[in-house]
Amino acid sequence: MMQSTVAAPLLSPVNGKPILLNFDGAEMSSDAGLALLRQFDRRADLAGLVAKCLTDPRAPGKVRHSLEDIIRFRIMMIAAGNEDGNDAAELRDDPAFKLALERDPETGATLCSQPTISRMENLADTRALIEMAHEMVRFYCASFAHAPRQIVLDIDDRPSLTCWVKQPVHPITA
Repeated sequence: MMQSTVAAPLLSPVNGKPILLNFDGAEMSSDAGLALLRQFDRRADLAGLVAKCLTDPRAPGKVRHSLEDIIRFRIMMIAAGNEDGNDAAELRDDPAFKLALERDPETGATLCSQPTISRMENLADTRALIEMAHEMVRFYCASFAHAPRQIVLDIDDRPSLTCWVKQPVHPITA
C-alpha cells in the first residue's frame, strides 16, 4: 500500500495537480529539493531578470524553449550540483527538473538540450554581462529590509579582485 504525505503548503500545484511526496519507488529523482527552489523562483523570477538582459536572435516561430526557461533550467542544474551544461542530456527528462519548470513530470514536454543551453550561454556580450551584474546586485540588495553596513561581493575567486561595497548600499542604476 502506497503511503503519501500531504502536499507541503509551500509546494504549489503544477498544471492544477497537487505535488505529493511519497517513497513508493515509482518515477524517482534525487533532486526533489528543486520543488522548493521552484517556489522561490516563482516569487523572485531570477531567470526572468537575467533573460531581460539578453537579446534573443532566434526566429519566434521556431522557438521551443524561451530564454527564461533555458536560464531557469540552467539555474536549477547548477543548484542541484550539475555545474556542466552537458548534464542537460540526462536531466531534460528528469521528473524533478520538469516539475521545477512547471511541466508535468510524466507527460510534460522535454526540457532543452545541452546545445540549446550552450547557445544561450554564448548570447551574452559585454553589455549584457554588465546588465546582468547590475540586476544581480539590485536583486541582492532588495533582499534586505535595511541596508547592511557592509557587503562583500566576491567577484572572482582571486582575492585581488574582491570588491568591497560600504555604507550606504543602494541598488545600482544603469
